[in-house]
Amino acid sequence: PLQAQRRQRPQVAQTIRMASMAKFGVFSPAVYAGRIILGDKRLEKVRGQGISLHSQAITEFCVFVGATPKMRGLLIKKAKTNGDTLGFL
Repeated sequence: PLQAQRRQRPQVAQTIRMASMAKFGVFSPAVYAGRIILGDKRLEKVRGQGISLHSQAITEFCVFVGATPKMRGLLIKKAKTNGDTLGFL
């Protein structure tokens, strides 16, 4: 029988898109204060460093418990969703 040739999808790095405006949550006042004190550019830099450290902690946890890379990705997505709900993003 003839086998249909499948076209391979190009490999594209997946990115997590940030919300344009996070929900107002418990930590929103701290974010607003940080924006006033640090300014937008510095706040984004500190925020990015915090997200990076949190992702590293999630990765280390996944290695420790033997979680799959897919589970790691799901945990990072859940952290993003929680950050939005709490007013971090």
